[in-house]
Amino acid sequence: MKKILPAICLLFLVADLRAQKSLNVLTFNIRFDNPKDAPNDWPSRKDKVTSQILFHEADIVGIQEALHNQLMDMQNDMSGYKFTGVARDDGKQSGEYSCIFYNTKRLELLASETFWLSQTPTVAGSKSWDAAITRVVTWARFKDKQTKKVFYQFNTHFDHVGKIARRESAALLLRAVDSIAGKTPAVITGDFNAQPQDEPIMVILDAGNPLKLTDSKTLSATGHYGPQGTFNAFGPKEQADKPIDYIFLKGSWRVLQHATLSQTWFGRFSSDHFPVFARLRLSKK
Repeated sequence: MKKILPAICLLFLVADLRAQKSLNVLTFNIRFDNPKDAPNDWPSRKDKVTSQILFHEADIVGIQEALHNQLMDMQNDMSGYKFTGVARDDGKQSGEYSCIFYNTKRLELLASETFWLSQTPTVAGSKSWDAAITRVVTWARFKDKQTKKVFYQFNTHFDHVGKIARRESAALLLRAVDSIAGKTPAVITGDFNAQPQDEPIMVILDAGNPLKLTDSKTLSATGHYGPQGTFNAFGPKEQADKPIDYIFLKGSWRVLQHATLSQTWFGRFSSDHFPVFARLRLSKK
């Protein structure tokens, strides 16, 4: 018995060290602050949003649809987290953000910028093609304080109307990841307003394109957990059996777990989208 106890302790220690080196990622469309959503309005669910992030110990979170007041609420409720990114209407605080929250105890922010999904991506508030609304991508370069490795995260929200805009946004995103991140590993999160069989996702995953990304779900060592669909419309369940929210990858990532988080509170969800979770680790390559 005396010999078994140290061995068990060693196993727990190794498991704990492995857990520390993994990176917990969320993509989360939190639904903009719309008073008309009652009883699912922001004041009624903001604690649910932050509690999901904190309970799952997310190191980075790609947030979509957030207004500035929502970001302030979240930052106040999540000690040790900060966000990077600007609002889409003016490049400051007007309109929705596609920003990135990160755990400052784990990650050091090295650089960050926002660009617009348009033919003039450096022009704040710009939109192109058949887009109904201005859309952006926020990217950040991080250093992992535990592993000392550097990686990028890109976060976005594609247009909900324009089919051409979604296709062109997918192509622009691929070019941006290649030009900004280069050979450095990258995580790409977002609400793409497209199911796997739709053109934007096919562009992103095109095996014949050297700039292609990989869906983290397909790499998960433990398969997928939870609903396949990620949009619930504040209803009793997901609206379809296919996702529109994704965590894509570029580079030598291992995916330890992948899940769609569908917790409820008295039958109510934290948002009209389920957050998508992935536990990642950079390989030695």
